Amino acid sequence: MNPDQKRQMRSAARLYAVQALFQMEAAGSTVDRVTREFETHRFGEVQDDGVEMAEGHVDLFRKITSEAVNHQARIDQMTDRALVAKWPIDRIDPTLRAVFRAAGAELVAGDTPPKVVITEYLGITDAFFPDGKEKGFVNAVLDHMAREAHPDALGAPRRG
Repeated sequence: MNPDQKRQMRSAARLYAVQALFQMEAAGSTVDRVTREFETHRFGEVQDDGVEMAEGHVDLFRKITSEAVNHQARIDQMTDRALVAKWPIDRIDPTLRAVFRAAGAELVAGDTPPKVVITEYLGITDAFFPDGKEKGFVNAVLDHMAREAHPDALGAPRRG
């Protein structure tokens, strides 16, 4: 497998993780049930219109979803601190919540450079919100979260 294929599988795993976290919240499903469903039915699936879904990096997908669940309170608190005052995470679009939780899981784990996390999840935001209005908002929130999680990598969180 060449490096480009590995990168594509990691990007697909991130997209699937956002979708799985969204589904868990919407359906009240457990992380085990949703990850099993995604691994069995979504990775590499051929849809009715003939479009083949990408094969995802299974280990990364599992890590993101489990870390997002295990550290959800911490990730949500980081997100809340990055948001405008009086706009708590539970008032945000559920897809954006899933983006913040998946990205937060990677930032908390610390295995992926923060700039890579931000770039990857901005791409995912584009996939869900192609008109681009949300991208600046997501960038600002993820930047703040990354600075909080890794002040040595990006500098301390910006104030005000």
